[in-house]
Formats: sequence, structure tokens, C-alpha cells
Amino acid sequence: MEKKQIFENLAMAIVEGDREKVKENAREVLNSRVDPLGAVEQGLSKGMATVGERFEKGEAYLPELLMAADTFNAAMEILKPEIEAQKKKVAKAGTVLIGTVKGDVHNIGKNIVATVLEIHGFEVRDLGVDNPSLYIIQEAEKVKADVIALSSLMTTTMPGQKEVIETLKEMHLREKYFVIVGGGPVTQEWADKIGADGYGRSAVQAVEIVKKLLAQKR
Repeated sequence: MEKKQIFENLAMAIVEGDREKVKENAREVLNSRVDPLGAVEQGLSKGMATVGERFEKGEAYLPELLMAADTFNAAMEILKPEIEAQKKKVAKAGTVLIGTVKGDVHNIGKNIVATVLEIHGFEVRDLGVDNPSLYIIQEAEKVKADVIALSSLMTTTMPGQKEVIETLKEMHLREKYFVIVGGGPVTQEWADKIGADGYGRSAVQAVEIVKKLLAQKR
């Protein structure tokens, strides 16, 4: 099977929530010696982006979103060992602290961003959901993070992203960290308004932004 076809099949399996189809094509990635990172970026992540866009437009609902995330995880169980084996040959790219802000308990998008960051060689400290601003900063200090990634899936919790940046300023720590934001209702305009260093609409985009920011640092 051609690489392009495998990627298309992976994306479609995510959209359809078809675990068997996604596992079959994930195994085909390994059997055909296709780059597993490419399979995540151009297959699985594209499928998740499609489902995410449908969800935002009201064309898909939470059960479909959960099914897509479950299908993504089924493929990752097969692909991750090979990705881990390849990652051992690559120098650590940097440390990213990621978490959903205070009052928000959504974690699907955040989990996928964390996974895609990990497979690109980043050390990821995932704080989970509903994190107070001060706790996020304390943990960033503890793990010596390079980047703080803040997720918010509700408009009512978006101010939590702003609060983290404001608190960093008050503690004279703002220059120490790159802060990126993301989540369903989050936009580039919001990121600019609160003084974030970057905004990622998708997991792959988030990785590209982190890479660019850390290249500046070096």
C-alpha cells in the first residue's frame, strides 16, 4: 500500500471512529517501514483536526469527539514503541509543561498535543486539568520548563490563560518561559491580546510553534 493511501486511511479511521481500521493501518505503517511520525502528523492528526472542526461547527458532538480520541489512542499503542525507539537516537528537544487552566476539565485536545510533542523528542510534563495559575508556574519552575502550554476548551476559562501570563509578570518570571495557548474557542487574536508567545490550532501546529520558539532561544 502506498504511503499516501495509508495516511488517508488513518485520517478516515479517526473520523469514522473505527478502531479496527486504524489498528490495521497503523500495523501497515510499521510493516511498510513508513515514518511513524509522518503517520501521526499527516494521518492521525489530520483526522483529529477534521473531527475538531466539525465539533466546533456543531456538526459533531462529544461522543464522536471521544470516539475519535479513543481511536487515536488505539493507533498510538501500535506506533509509539517504534517512535520511542527512534527518539532514543535524537537529542532532547526541550521541556514543555502542559495543562488545562483552572475551572476547565477538558483534556482530549491537550492529551493529543502532549503525545505529539513527546514523539517529536520533547520532554513533556502533563499537569492534567483544572490547574490554578500559581500551581502551573510552580511546576514550571520545578521541572525547569522551556515552554508553558495552556489549554482552554471553554470561553469562560480562557481568562485563566491570561492570568498565568499576568502572574508570571508579577513574579518577574515572564522572560524565563515561552507561553503558548490553544483550545477550541482560543484564537490568534486572543493570544496576541494576552501577550502569549504563540497559538496552536492543532497538535502539529503547536509542535511547529514550540520548535520555532526554542530555535530563537538557542
